[in-house]
Amino acid sequence: MTHRVDVVVVGGGQAGLAAGYHLRRQGLDFTVLDADPAPGGAWQHMWDSLHLFSPAEHSSLPGRLMPAQAGELYPDAGHVVDYLADYEKRYDLPVQRGTRVNAVRGGVGDRLLIEADTGTWRARAVISAAGTWSRPFLPAIPGRGLFAGRQLHTVNYRSPADFTGQRVIVVGGGNSGAQIAADLALDGHVEVTWVTQRPPRFLADDIDGRALFDVATARRRALEEGRSDTGGVASLGDIVAVPPVRAARDAGLLVAKPMFSQLTADGVRWADASHARADAIIWCTGFRPALAHLAPLNLRSARGHIPTDGTRALGEPRLHLLGYGDWTGPASATLIGVGRLARDAARAIAQLL
Repeated sequence: MTHRVDVVVVGGGQAGLAAGYHLRRQGLDFTVLDADPAPGGAWQHMWDSLHLFSPAEHSSLPGRLMPAQAGELYPDAGHVVDYLADYEKRYDLPVQRGTRVNAVRGGVGDRLLIEADTGTWRARAVISAAGTWSRPFLPAIPGRGLFAGRQLHTVNYRSPADFTGQRVIVVGGGNSGAQIAADLALDGHVEVTWVTQRPPRFLADDIDGRALFDVATARRRALEEGRSDTGGVASLGDIVAVPPVRAARDAGLLVAKPMFSQLTADGVRWADASHARADAIIWCTGFRPALAHLAPLNLRSARGHIPTDGTRALGEPRLHLLGYGDWTGPASATLIGVGRLARDAARAIAQLL
């Protein structure tokens, strides 16, 4: 069976819901196709101790403030999942769960053809908001196939209880690497080695998501006005000193070693031939954008991204990309930042149609 709508949104996480909110305000007929069986986007898959960088009121989607979480200045991931589920219900957004989009094709006439595992849609425009969580990146390190212990990515980590009494090497100098290393180190029952490609750069202790959003907004305005690039958040550092990270750092538990040169059967070896045994490696090495469903449109550049003007794909004006990171708009991968970009995408689609 083929369905016909004005717009198909691919992905029902925070970006997809923000898109739905603004498409509704534009009076467009749309549906949101989401591969997960439950609401909450990537937040429902996060590790147990994860908290936001910002207070609830600074972590909201358009139209609905996130309520505060009792006893917490910075809400945990479960609170975010509850908020997103409530948001979806409050605005009666037409999300179809358990529906994986396999391909978006040029179609016939003025419509794009969206092929999913539960049916086919013809739409006059598509917003791809599939994010990055489904595409964890693992670097090509010599010996990775030789290591006899457990290897997992950020997406698979849940709590220190899974590693009691073990030697764990955490790889990655960003927020995930620092937070997971701190989580394990503060537990006291795990021997942790933290490894980073370059010396870790902590932001000042008083900087949280509120300040980061202001910095990202200032950069966007500077670029829009033709002024010099301020460097944005990246100019300040790589790691937000959230309370657990700060506690582990101040206790001397979060001291990074340089990146090792290879894995061995029972651990890792550095360039100076020194060796450390390990039972598990946790790769906090980032993600790549989930764009495979857009491959039939042949839009990707040599860098792997789809060139855009704002959120609109340069090679296909009926396609918008939302929530993938700064290349689809400053702060687009954040709860508070995606709203403005979702509004712009919905307006552009309404004008196109």
